[in-house]
Amino acid sequence: MDVYGLIGNPVGHSLSPPMHEAAYAARDMDARYVTLEPDAADGAAAITAADTLGLAGLNVTIPFKRDALDAVEPDDLARRVGAVNTVDFSGPVPTGHNTDVAGVRRSFERFDVPLAGADAVLVGAGGAARAAAVALVEDGASVHVANRTVERAEALADDVGATASGLDALPDVLADADVLVNATSVGMEEDVSPVPADALHGDLAVLDAVYSPLETRLLREADAAGATTIDGAWMLLYQGVAAFERWTGRDAPVDAMNAALRDRV
Repeated sequence: MDVYGLIGNPVGHSLSPPMHEAAYAARDMDARYVTLEPDAADGAAAITAADTLGLAGLNVTIPFKRDALDAVEPDDLARRVGAVNTVDFSGPVPTGHNTDVAGVRRSFERFDVPLAGADAVLVGAGGAARAAAVALVEDGASVHVANRTVERAEALADDVGATASGLDALPDVLADADVLVNATSVGMEEDVSPVPADALHGDLAVLDAVYSPLETRLLREADAAGATTIDGAWMLLYQGVAAFERWTGRDAPVDAMNAALRDRV
C-alpha cells in the first residue's frame, strides 16, 4: 500500500483527504491519505520522518510551506514562489514542488479564460498571492498587485515584474482589466468583499481563492456585473490534481476528485 498525506497545523478542517481518497478509489489504487499535525517548530523534522517511514508523497500546508524549502530539494518553481506544497519521495532525495501555481492556471483554463496578454489585477500580497502572481506572469499576463499594505504589494510586484498600489486604486486599475484574483481571506469569515462592487464589470473573469463559502460576496457581485466567476474550490481541486499526477505519473480522475471535494465544502 502506498501512503500519501498532508502535513500542517491545523489540518482537521482539510478537504484534501476525501479528495485524494476519491482519486485512489477511482483509479483502483491500493493507497491511503493521512494527516500529520506536528508542532509548529517541527515541520522540517516531520517531513524527514515521513520520508524515513516510507510515505510516497506529502502535501504541505500552513505553517510549513516555507520550512519545507529547507527540508527537501525544491525545484525552480517552488524556489520562485518561495514555498513548497507538494513533496515527492520517489527519487534518491525528497523533492519539493508548488502545485498552487497549477491550481490558479488550471482554474482559468477550466473556464476558457486566456491569460496570455491579459491585464490582471491581484488583490493580496501573501503566500497565495505570490503563487497566483507567478502563475499569471508565467502565462503572459500583465499583473497589478493591490494590497492594504502598499509596501508588501510593492515587494511582491518587484519580485515578479508587476506594478503595485493600495486598495484605493482598485476602481482605476480594474476599469480596463480582464482578470481579477482575490488571494486574501476576505470574504471567508464575514460577508464582505475586498473589491468595490461598482468597480466590477462584465469583461472580467474573477477568481476568488476563498472556498468557504463557495459563493462569496465578491463572486455574487461579480456575477451581477456580468463577469465570469470562478470559486476557490477549483484552485483547491487543481492543486490536488497536479500533486496526484506528480506522485503517481497517472492522469488524475478530475471529476471524481471534484465531486468528493464539493460534497464536503
